[in-house]
Amino acid sequence: MTLNDKFTTLKETLKAMDRVIIAYSGGVDSAFLLKAASLSGLGEVLAVTGISGSLPQEELSSAKDIALSLDVKHRTIITEELADENYANNPPDRCYFCKKDLFGRLRKIADAEKIPFILDGTNADDAKEWRPGRRAAAEEGVHSPLLDAGLSKNEIRELSRTLGLPTWDKPATPCLSSRFPYGQRITAEALARVSRAESFIKKFGTRELRVRDHAEMARIEVRPEDFSILTNDDARNKIVEFLKSLGYKYVTLDLQGFRSGSLNERNHIS
Repeated sequence: MTLNDKFTTLKETLKAMDRVIIAYSGGVDSAFLLKAASLSGLGEVLAVTGISGSLPQEELSSAKDIALSLDVKHRTIITEELADENYANNPPDRCYFCKKDLFGRLRKIADAEKIPFILDGTNADDAKEWRPGRRAAAEEGVHSPLLDAGLSKNEIRELSRTLGLPTWDKPATPCLSSRFPYGQRITAEALARVSRAESFIKKFGTRELRVRDHAEMARIEVRPEDFSILTNDDARNKIVEFLKSLGYKYVTLDLQGFRSGSLNERNHIS
C-alpha cells in the first residue's frame, strides 16, 4: 500500500466515525491526526489536551496555535496523575496510570456529550516499543487510527510536511516524567525543575535535548554534533551556574549523546 493509499484509508476511516474526541498533545502524531480529521469531512472533531506538571508550557502554547489554525474545537482539562501514588512512585508502567487518568476523563466527556469515538495518536512504530499506556487505551475503548492505517512515524512526518504542518520536523517531546529513573519519585517541584533546566539549555541552540534528573545530578543528553554548543566556556559556565541554582549538585554531559528512552536501558526495556 502506498503512502497516499494509507492516507486515503485513514481519512475514510475517520469520516465513517462522524463524531470524535482526539487526545491531543500538539506533538507530531496527534497534530497530524487532527489535520487528517479536519480534512476527512467528519461531523464533529473535539481536540482535548490534558494539562499537568508533566506538560511543558511551550507545548501547550503550540498545541493551541495549531488547533486554532485548523479551526478545530479545542478544550483543555486538568489531569491529576501526580495525585495517584502508583504514578508518583514512578514504576516501569508509570505511563499506564497517566493514560488511565487522561482517557478516563475523555471517556466521561464522550459519554456526557454522546460522542462515540475517542482517538489517540499511536502510530505503527509505537506498537513495537514499550508502551504501557496502550493497556489503558484498550480499557477505555480508545481507537488508534494511525496505527490501524499502518502509518509509521516517518510516514506521518512526510505527510505532515506535504500538508504544511509546522510539526513535520518537530523533535519528539515525551512528557517530562520520562526524565526520571524508574523508582525515583516524581513531584510537581521536580517536574518544574527539569522543565526550567531544559528551557534554559534550549536557548543555546540545541535541537534534541533531554535533562535526565538523577536527584542531585543532571545528565544532559544532546546530539553528539551539538556537544560543542554546550562545551564552549561561555555556555558551559552559564549552564552549570543555572542548573546548580535549581538545586543540582552535579551537571554532566552524556558522551553517548541523545537517545530516546535512555532510562529504559538500565531496566532492559524495549
